[in-house]
Amino acid sequence: MMERLKKPSILNKKINKDKIRKVLKGSREKDGLIKQIIVYALLVCIGFIYLYPILNMISSSFMNLEDLLDTSIKWIPSSLYLDNYKKAALNMDYLNSFVQSIIVAGVPTVINVIVCSFVGYGFARFNFRGKKLLMAILIFSYIIPPQITMMPTYVLYADLKLVGSLWSFVLPALLGQGINAPIFILIFYQFFRQIPKVLIEASQIDGAGYFKSFRRIALPSAIPAIITVFLFSFVWYWNESYLTQLYVNGVFGNGSWTTLIVELKKFDSGYNPQLAMVVDGAAQSNNESIRMAAIMLSILPVLIMYFVLQRYFVESIDRTGITGE
Repeated sequence: MMERLKKPSILNKKINKDKIRKVLKGSREKDGLIKQIIVYALLVCIGFIYLYPILNMISSSFMNLEDLLDTSIKWIPSSLYLDNYKKAALNMDYLNSFVQSIIVAGVPTVINVIVCSFVGYGFARFNFRGKKLLMAILIFSYIIPPQITMMPTYVLYADLKLVGSLWSFVLPALLGQGINAPIFILIFYQFFRQIPKVLIEASQIDGAGYFKSFRRIALPSAIPAIITVFLFSFVWYWNESYLTQLYVNGVFGNGSWTTLIVELKKFDSGYNPQLAMVVDGAAQSNNESIRMAAIMLSILPVLIMYFVLQRYFVESIDRTGITGE
């Protein structure tokens, strides 16, 4: 009787040990608890590294000068001091700069999406002489640092009288040479290669031409690529301060176009005349909180657009289940 009782207890111990192992180490179908803890710990650490500067900037932007000088205040200000945003917006001429930023970043981005999709589709679907050479030139043009071509490009734009106008961004985008256009062409190229050739051939049998097949079959399937290219192209044009100031705004500021990033670079020099202002009997200084408020105002539209488009990007990938041949 004792031996019979011992056997089930031994079996129960083995079963319990196997369950504990599966829970800790996992199985083929499910990750174990140890792996999940490690993964989530890494994600929290990486997320903290990225979020810390933004959270610190938001906290500092709402602090007044007394809070900045008070060592006991680290994260939470004594009160939400909104005057920092008012002063930064007034100095940057925010509404006018914001509208111009949308145009300067949006128009070349839309052209980039259209032109790069055409070029990427051509590389993906057609075989022609010199295709490999053109692909090599495309990749090589992306590798070349922009600092090498900056001055010759400026001389060319000056000769064509494009400096100080939006055409200095629009014309290269029309020719497939916008900011980081080669990487966008490669994104479309890889995505269009995944579309089954049967769909294109079936549409051509039904009487559709090359352009109609591209518009009816390829483009609707490439929504994730379109959103990705639009998002990154817009952000790169928005954040590009040096080329914008060099080509669009003009070296001497003689252009009629400006952006929030360009105004942010001019912020200190523009705010310096206000250092002599006297408010409530105390000298008003260009403190760190006003700088943080100006930075927040310049990146806030991009952050909002990124979070909105990220959701649509994930949804579009879930809807598009295309496998290549």
